[in-house]
Amino acid sequence: MESALACPAPRGRPREFDVDAALASALRVFWLRGYEGASLTELTEAMGVTRPSLYACFGNKEALFRKALDLYEREKLAYIETALEADTVRGVAERLLRGALKQQSSSCDPKGCLGVTSSLACGPEAESIKAEVIARRAPAHAALIARFERGKAEGDLPATIEPHALASYLYAIMQGLSVQASTGASCAELGSLVETTLAIWPGR
Repeated sequence: MESALACPAPRGRPREFDVDAALASALRVFWLRGYEGASLTELTEAMGVTRPSLYACFGNKEALFRKALDLYEREKLAYIETALEADTVRGVAERLLRGALKQQSSSCDPKGCLGVTSSLACGPEAESIKAEVIARRAPAHAALIARFERGKAEGDLPATIEPHALASYLYAIMQGLSVQASTGASCAELGSLVETTLAIWPGR
């Protein structure tokens, strides 16, 4: 597959690394370490590139993180968009929770959430990264609120339920799954959290 990134090669020489593979490796380092915890040395070693090549192809560390975040959203969070297509509000919640559980149960990817890890661990010098992560989360959160509002209007939620609060609650559970997974919770423990949430989900 041709890379979506156009990286200049040294004059007269072909590019000596696979751009997509290098970006995937950078994503893994950021996912494990968070933005601030990922050093340029660790990033270049994992990507198999020199610092000049990293700068020429991806820009600085902040630009590289943004490209890694694009990849993360495109490949790891695709289930969020499809979850909103469920016929019922409970169906939306179930798809989101099971999608999050599947991701945290993967033996191939790091545990936890790239956005949570990077935004919580940001110091003052990385406030722009924290703001970026929060801003990217906002459209999905707004879409979930709108879906719950529609469900309430259709009688799919009790009249006493506030869609905004319910959406925030669901996001808190999903973030909790990622935090618990990153601290060693088993797949069975995470699955129990999902099943409990669905068991107490507000019905009509």
